Amino acid sequence: MNNVFAALPEVDAEATRRLHARLVASAAGAGLLDVAYRTIDSPVGQLLLAATADGVVRVAFDCEGHDAVLAALADRVSPRILNAPSRLDKVAHELDEYFAGRRSTFDVALDFRLAAGFRRSVLEELRHIGYGKTASYAEVALKTGRPKAVRAVGTACALNPLPLVVPCHRVVRSDGAAGNYRGGAQAKLALLALEAQR
Repeated sequence: MNNVFAALPEVDAEATRRLHARLVASAAGAGLLDVAYRTIDSPVGQLLLAATADGVVRVAFDCEGHDAVLAALADRVSPRILNAPSRLDKVAHELDEYFAGRRSTFDVALDFRLAAGFRRSVLEELRHIGYGKTASYAEVALKTGRPKAVRAVGTACALNPLPLVVPCHRVVRSDGAAGNYRGGAQAKLALLALEAQR
């Protein structure tokens, strides 16, 4: 039996990169790129970054399964998703600075469409917890005007579509224990330790 693949030319990595860049530019120019994404390496594992025209819409940890996150974005935002790294250069650069201890806040536009109602209120409140500081779930509930909604605050943190840039890792239990985290308990402890060093 002849090997049908033997006649295929070898794939040129540079040609593939150029074709992909043309695809991204054409899709963006035609208004067909609704969600751009890329991955970056970080001290807490590989992160998936995704953005719409309105801003960063999702930051996902490797443990969440990047393919599953992209599928969810296709369902909830738009199926017109493309790996377009340059559209996320700013947030990638700011995350690099954060992990290097040179940035304490993020200055990128955020798209909160994946959080609504009370969960959105919680995320807005989380942005006021300063670098290197923590607040309890009960304190966050009180600041949102719903002091009895401690569990709902925990759920909002657990479902935060923008971890790191919206610092849910700074929310801890009333007894000071770190509590759960979307990126895993080790990632939360690592982020708290990073911020405590400064």
